[in-house]
Parts: sequence; structure tokens; C-alpha cells
Amino acid sequence: MSYYQGPPQGQPPYQQSHSPYPPQQQGGYPPPMNHQQGYGPPAGSPYPPQGAPYGAPQGPPPGQYGHQPPPGQYGAPPQGQYGAPPPGSGYGAPQGPPPGQYGQPPHGPPPGQYGAPPPGPKYGAPPPQAGYGAPTGPPAHPSPGYIPGQMSHVDMSRAADELRSAMKGFGTDEKVLCRVLGQMGPLEVASVKAAFQSRHKRDLVKDVRSETSGYFREGLEAILRGPLDQDCHELHESIKGMGTKESAMNDVLLARPNADLNAIKQRYHQLYRKTVEADVKGDLSMKTERMFDMVMAARRNEESSPIIPQQIDGDIAEIYRSTEGKVGADSMQVCSILTNRSNGQIRAIAQGYKQRYHRSLQDVIKKEFSGHMEQALCYIVGAAEDPAKHDADLLEDAMKGMGTNDKALVRRIIMVHWGPDRLNQCKSAYKHFYKQELANRIRGETRGDYEKLMLACIGTAPGYGR
Repeated sequence: MSYYQGPPQGQPPYQQSHSPYPPQQQGGYPPPMNHQQGYGPPAGSPYPPQGAPYGAPQGPPPGQYGHQPPPGQYGAPPQGQYGAPPPGSGYGAPQGPPPGQYGQPPHGPPPGQYGAPPPGPKYGAPPPQAGYGAPTGPPAHPSPGYIPGQMSHVDMSRAADELRSAMKGFGTDEKVLCRVLGQMGPLEVASVKAAFQSRHKRDLVKDVRSETSGYFREGLEAILRGPLDQDCHELHESIKGMGTKESAMNDVLLARPNADLNAIKQRYHQLYRKTVEADVKGDLSMKTERMFDMVMAARRNEESSPIIPQQIDGDIAEIYRSTEGKVGADSMQVCSILTNRSNGQIRAIAQGYKQRYHRSLQDVIKKEFSGHMEQALCYIVGAAEDPAKHDADLLEDAMKGMGTNDKALVRRIIMVHWGPDRLNQCKSAYKHFYKQELANRIRGETRGDYEKLMLACIGTAPGYGR
């Protein structure tokens, strides 16, 4: 059961953002790099459909950059080469409907929309110069939960009373805590905390902390912080003390939309009286610090920015010259490109690099870089190429090998669970790539109330009585 009913009355709906935290009820991920890993926009829309299953037919009309044009056109390899799936291939779904059917508009989006070249010079003409590398296009709204004080208009009195009853007196009803909190959206969490304080004159976070322990407590607290405060908490925890927890820093700062990143910076300063830039700067080596300076400037191109083939060609050539084309990589040039381009542009760069040089961009990064910079650049490219697979890989990374990285597992499950469409596509991608249900994998790595909460967060019945 979910209490979420949409944004508060009178508030404009959230604009679709290709962020790692897509708005609830606004349709999941942007399309990945090629037809074998995509979700496909409906006719006339620059965005994928709501609830699109992993591997559904998709793609804008042939001939648009970053998607599969007819053989012989720009970006289209001959049949059987990378980017041109053989007949009948894909994730169990057809490669795409005939023109005019859902997911394949007959004439493509109007000029200026995502995936369509803007009006003006055609391919082969000098590339437009204005705005590339700046946050061009209409800015996206912050994701739900990234505006402090924002709450759901739904009455959360019943949920607040259930939570109080679960913790009142001797003992705690952990089932209720999992059921009620495990399925709440970010605006509902803010509202239930306010209702709990109003009706019972108690602090819900303090009550949960006093009644629970271990990673069960950590998961509940992560939910109750909401996405914005949870990001700030994880970033602060990754920096303080001896050593830096690079994976947490990457999860919070990389591949984020400008609006969310600016919200994190402002809230972090309010909570800790220090800037994100100052804390991060003191915790990284010189070149990696410069890369994160570029990230924290929050000057990425917006996802509404056009994908212009000439500019993509220039980025591909520059990345090659800065890596494989010379002795010793020019790391700052590569960082400048990948930290300033939108996810859509990075997908087009990765596809074009593979077609031109027959090596994946991530393989090149792994060969030419090392350490935290290698991890961060691969994170940015992976999040752009196929966001659902990227989420699935992050969860598997937290569980594989000897012992589970429980802190990372909690952080990443809570991160994914805020967006229902994102969660569903992550689960489908996990099953496709790792050949088992995500819920079963979690059951094998967790125990007790901690297990039940993680399963509740991914929408799976916990199986009480185990």
C-alpha cells in the first residue's frame, strides 16, 4: 500500500528529469544506448513511457543520432556489427514497431525536441558554437524530496498512529514499521513525520532510533531522512574520519541533475556549516579533486539539450586524442567532457566511440585511468549508457564476494526505491543480467528485520515467519 497521491494541490507537476532520482509517477529512465537496451518514447514525446518494461520496443525514428538509423547512414554500422542488432535479437522483445505505431512516430519529433537535430545547418555544416558545455535547455525541476519543507497533501494521520502503536509500550512491532515506511515516497515521509509530531508530540526519528538497532535501524533512518537529507548524511559520513568512502561520494555526487546537486550543496551547508566543495576538496588527491570540482559546479548540459552529431564527433575525437591517441592520458580533458555533457549526449558519445574505434568507452577508461578517477568516470558513463543496468550493477557490487557491504546495500536500495518506475526497471535489469530475482539475491545476503525492510523497499512481501 502506498500513501502517495501526487504533488501538493496547486504545485506544478515535476518536469521529467533524467536524474538518478526520477520523479515519481513520471516514467523511469531515459533510453539507453541502443535498441537492445531501451525503453522507447511514445509518439511525439521526448521521454520513455511510464512503467516501460526492460527490453520493451522503443526508439525514435530511424536516422536520428544516437539511435539506429538505416544501414549506411551516420552512426549505423552494417548488419551484424555493434549497434545493429541481428534480426530477432534483443531482450525477448521485437526491435521496434513499424512506423506509425507506438514507440515509432512516422516523422519524428519536431525540430528542437530531444533526439531531433535543431533547426539550422545540416550534417556536414560547421557546428553551432553557442552553449555547448553549458547547461543549455530548460532547467529541470528538483526531484521529489529535494525541496526542503515540501510535503504530500495526503492526510498521514493513520500512518502516524500505526507507527506510534508499533513502538508504544513493551516491545516493537517491526512488521508494521516495514510495511508502513518501506513503501512511502519522499513527500509522504515528510508528511508522516509532521503528523507524528502533531498528533503524539514525539519525534518519529528519535523513537525509531530508540526502538531498533543494526542495519534495520540504518535503513529506517535512511527512509525517514528523505532523499535530500539522506544524500547529505551519506556524503558527510563518506568524508569524516580516516579515509574517504569513494563509493558513497560517487553515489551522491555523480550523474546527478543540476537542480538536485544544487539542492544538496545548499542543504549540506545548512546541516554541517561547511560547504560541500570545501569538505570534498580536503579529502581527494589533486587530479580527482579537480574532476569533482567540475562535478560540483553543477554546470552539466540539461537533458533537454539537443544532441548535435558534429559536436558528438568532436567529443569522440577529443577523447581519443586524450587517451589512446597519445602516451599518457590527458585526464582533465576527458573529465571536462564527461562531467559537462548530459546523459543523452554521453550515450551518443559512447555509441559513436564504439562504432569508430571498436572499443567501449568504459574499457578505454579502465585502461587509461586508475583508482578513484577511473571509478568515477566509469560511473558517469555507465549511468548514461543504461541506467537500469547501472543500478542493478551497483546493487550486485554491494552483495558480491565474501561478505556483504551492508552500508552500500542499504544506501542503494533506498536510493532506487524512491522512484517506482526506476525500481521496477532496476529489478527487471537485475533479473536479465544476473539471471535471478533481486528479491532472492537480497534474501541470501540479509537476515531478520533488516531483510524484511529491504524486501519491503523493493515491493516484495517480506515472508514473515521465516
